[in-house]
Amino acid sequence: MTPRIEELAWSTTPIGEVSLRRRRDVVTGEDVFEVKLGDEFLMSSLFTVAEVELARLALARLPGSNLDVVVGGLGLGFTAQAVVADRRVQDLLVVEALEPVIRWHEQGLVPAGPTLTAEERCRFVHGDFFTMVDGAGFDPVAPDRLFDAVLVDIDHSPRHLLADGSAGFYGVDGSRRLSRRLRPGGVFALWSNDPPDETYLAVLGQVYVEVAARVVSFPNRLQDGVATNTVYLATRAD
Repeated sequence: MTPRIEELAWSTTPIGEVSLRRRRDVVTGEDVFEVKLGDEFLMSSLFTVAEVELARLALARLPGSNLDVVVGGLGLGFTAQAVVADRRVQDLLVVEALEPVIRWHEQGLVPAGPTLTAEERCRFVHGDFFTMVDGAGFDPVAPDRLFDAVLVDIDHSPRHLLADGSAGFYGVDGSRRLSRRLRPGGVFALWSNDPPDETYLAVLGQVYVEVAARVVSFPNRLQDGVATNTVYLATRAD
């Protein structure tokens, strides 16, 4: 008999033990993939609507084609998969600090892995996204390269951080440093598990134009109701 919960991979990382597990959903009979950091759940394939909307909403702001995009945070690959589904995208870099997460995709342990590893327009970059913002940028072979969009799904929200090192990113100075990685008219987008934060919107408004917080709703069977995430959107002035 196949166990209902199966641990597919486990590794130690600088921020704790990370594990990938697969469980059989008793309602749908489908496999659900989950990532845990220690005892904390980081992500689940049961809830992917907001991850996809992060890509869709950001790319919808961009005209034209031949778009260069960065995704900060690979996770289970749903945001990256939504980016490459847009044929206007010519190049995608996915920056991930946890090397095991990249390895899971390369080994095909998660559903998006085969799609992303076979996609010539997609490249995984192992590194700390927040350190790269302050350093030479996101492309190891092209320092200080500019992009049309930078999409971030790493921390739980601007107030609830996965690790201490990212705190400065959500202030005015950190926002300005990120904006310098964008081309004029480029888009910054951020996923958050919390409701819209007026303080963070005010920070973005000091750096960007067309700042908005879009609430994304989706069914939550675990709580027998509707859950929401937030996608922040901001555009660098021309």
